[in-house]
Parts: sequence; structure tokens; C-alpha cells
Amino acid sequence: MARGKVYLVGAGPGDPGLITVKAIEAIREADCIVYDYLANEAFLVHARPEAEIIYVGKKGGDHTLSQEEINRLLVEKARQGKVVCRLKGGDPFVFGRGGEEAEEIVAAGIPFEVVPGVTAAVAVPAYAGIPLTHRELTSAVAFVTGHEDPTKERSAIDWAALARVGTLVFFMGVKNLPHIARSLISAGKSPQTPVAVIRWGTLPRQKTVVGHLENIAEEVRRAGLKAPAIIVVGEVVSLRDKLAWFENRPLFGLRVLVTRTREQASDLSARLYALGAEPVEFPTIKTVAPDDYGPLDEAISALESFSWVIFTSANGVHFFFKRLFALGHDVRQLKGVRLAAIGEKTAEALKGYGLVADLVPKQYRAEGLIEALGKETLSGARILIPRALEAREILPVKLREQGAEVVVAPAYKTVRPSGGAERLRRILEEGLDVVTFTSSSTVRNFVAMVGGPEAASNLLSGVKVASIGPITSQTARELGLKVDIEPQTYTIAALVEAIRGYFSR
Repeated sequence: MARGKVYLVGAGPGDPGLITVKAIEAIREADCIVYDYLANEAFLVHARPEAEIIYVGKKGGDHTLSQEEINRLLVEKARQGKVVCRLKGGDPFVFGRGGEEAEEIVAAGIPFEVVPGVTAAVAVPAYAGIPLTHRELTSAVAFVTGHEDPTKERSAIDWAALARVGTLVFFMGVKNLPHIARSLISAGKSPQTPVAVIRWGTLPRQKTVVGHLENIAEEVRRAGLKAPAIIVVGEVVSLRDKLAWFENRPLFGLRVLVTRTREQASDLSARLYALGAEPVEFPTIKTVAPDDYGPLDEAISALESFSWVIFTSANGVHFFFKRLFALGHDVRQLKGVRLAAIGEKTAEALKGYGLVADLVPKQYRAEGLIEALGKETLSGARILIPRALEAREILPVKLREQGAEVVVAPAYKTVRPSGGAERLRRILEEGLDVVTFTSSSTVRNFVAMVGGPEAASNLLSGVKVASIGPITSQTARELGLKVDIEPQTYTIAALVEAIRGYFSR
């Protein structure tokens, strides 16, 4: 059996944009990913579908596996010949216990690499508007663990030396904050020294509490701030009033569930994130090839006989051309055939293959296309609709009523992803503000995954439901959900703007 390998990977402080290119490459290569509480689950989108994903906790006081068990797990998986990605928040060698894991791996004779990450000590203060150095305030910074037991007879921390450093950054120190403040004051630090405590830094749920050494423990207690948090001590904290930027975005703090397919979620997530929301991707549908390509293959072999090919979704476009190319054909097969696309994203998908739709209705649904085609003479026309296996029948029915010969050929089907119940439970426990649905399938599968309409309604109590359009909204209502947000234009961009408008009222 081939010998495995372990990557000790720093995933950065949480913001998906702060992970390194090399870290993503390690995730993509891995046969097994071992990740913990502080590694953003959004990075798992880069994992191979067949990769083994293992959550090991590491939340303060609540470890799914102990550090010793994690060490053994890494060695065990690598000895099975697997490439293992140990995904850790921040940097693995900055208070990440990566050194201990590396020692265990070396002792087992297993090859390994360290992929440094953007440490929270630097990134989190930056996202709170706090520079760690400033030529007029300080030129020295110290990173310190705040996790030391305050009852120890002798502290391993030289508080007198730390009191002379301009900026101090404490990891894992919320629980011991009163002790940290007292120790610094006793060592000569001014009680009026500014302090910031930043929870969930670099993420849209970031929360910052500011005070001084003499009162910061009480301010944090009053705000209910808990771990994980970074503590910054020093005059640089006073610059936050001028330099804070991250927390001023319009959807800041909103946690939004994205239920689109993994392949399509990024556009919606990126738009939400740009406005300050925290998108949580949990695909409730997966697009796969149909069980039988027969009808589509037959249609492709006779493409020249069709007057129109109507694409109802970007998925339909991609699966149609994937099959066209697999059969040894190319876009020249469509010579003389007119193309219609429902929705701008569907039209954009066609452009990706060098084709421009002849018709894109103003109303992005079947009814809009039927109205737009009303100006055409359809009697005797052959029309091909490559689409999902299960879809509304209104389009082919109405076209046939106008005298067209309509061929519906399944190009793909949507299925419910397997598993995920445990992850969905964690997501719901952590709280949501909005759940988005971009098709009837996403609604139906979500409801099925949580245990039915009653369970879905209970779980989403207090959560706003955002639907991309009336057809999806109708499905949601039929399943007992109240739809709060629906755009007038049925696009992802319009959906995000509708969410923004709802929360800016």
C-alpha cells in the first residue's frame, strides 16, 4: 500500500477570502479532511465528493476528540495510504497545537507539509479597524495565550515584560479576562489602557466590545461575549472609531442559509457576503445525469429538424452540451435552430458555449416565454425542451395548444444529497436569520431533510424565508412555510437586493 501524507493546513481566521491558494490545493487533493470548530465549513466546498470528512470539535471545553485522539487519527489515516488534510483555524503553528501533531506524525515516519495560514492575531484586529502597529503609538507586538490556569502558583507568562509591550494580542482569553487585566495593571500597565475584545472576527457575526483594562471584564460580561475571541490591549485600539469598516456593511450580522446546488451556490453566497451577510451553504439539491439518455440522444441526432430549442435553466444548458459533446458533436449541430432561454443566467450559460439566445422573455418563467412566443407562428414547428426530469408541464402543454410538436428530453435530474442531517442540526443550533430557496426542488428537499412540513415550520420559526419567485413561493406555502421576501425579477441579483431592502426598512 502506498504511504500516505499529512498536510497541516492553516485555514485562516474564518473569512473564506483569507484562505491561501496552497490551502485550497491541499483540500482538493485530500482523501480525508480532519477539521475543527474554528475552520470555516465553507472551505469543504473544495473537497472531492468522495473525500472522507471528519469533524473533531476543538471548541473550548467541548472536544469531540481529545488532542491525543486527533494525533492518532492523523497517523491512522495516513497509514491507510490516504492524503490527509488537517484543517485548522488560523495558523497551525500559532497556538494551534500543530507542533504537537507534527511531532506525532514525524515519530510515525509519515511525510508531512505545513501550510501556514493567516493568523487571527493579525486578521481579526484588522477587521475591527485596529492596526497592531502605528508609528506614533507602538512598534512592538506580542502574541500571548490567555488560556493559562490563573490558579497556578507560578505563571509562565512574564507579566512585567508584557506590560512594557505596546500592543498585546491574547488568544483564548475570554474566560481569564479578569485575571489578564489584573495582572497587567499589577505589572504597571495603566488601568486606562484601551482594550478590544473581538468575537468571531472576520466573519459577518463579528462582535466587538471596547473598554479599558480597569473595566473591560465587566463590559464583556454585560455584553454576553463568549469565546472564541481575540483580545487586543494597547493604544492602537483607540483608532477603531476612525478605522472600523467591516461592521458597517448593510447586511452585516445576518446569517443566511443557501440551499442551491454546490456548483451554483457561489454566486449567491458571494453577493450576500459582499453586503456583510454570512452565507451558510447547505445544498438541498444535487444535479446528476438522467437514468436514460435515450430521448435526449434521439433528439440530438435530429437537431436539424427542430425550429427551436428552449432552455429553461442554466443546468439544462450545461447538461445538454455535455451530452452533445460526449456524442462526438459540436455547436454546429445547432445551425439554423433558434434558441430561447428563460432567465438571464440561462442566456449567460449559452454565451459560455459561444451562442446567443434568439429570445429571452422579460418575465423569467415559463409563462413569460409562452407570452413572448405568442408573436411567432408555431403551428407545425418542432420544439425541443432539454430540461430536468421533473418539471412543470405548462410550457409543453401551451406550446402544443398552439400547434407545435414538442419533444421534452430529460437532460438531467435533481436528487436530494445524502447525509448532512448532523451538519444541518449544528447550523440551526447556531441560529439563522434567513433561508433562501431558488427553486421548488430546494424547498421540497429542505422540508424532507428536516422531517416534514411541521418540523420545517417549527425549525424556521423566527427565520425569514426568501424565495426567488412565485413558483418557488407557491411550493413553499403548500408545504406550510410563510414567504417573507420575493423579488419582482426572478434572478439571484434581484433576490439579494430584495433581502437587502427587507432588512433596511
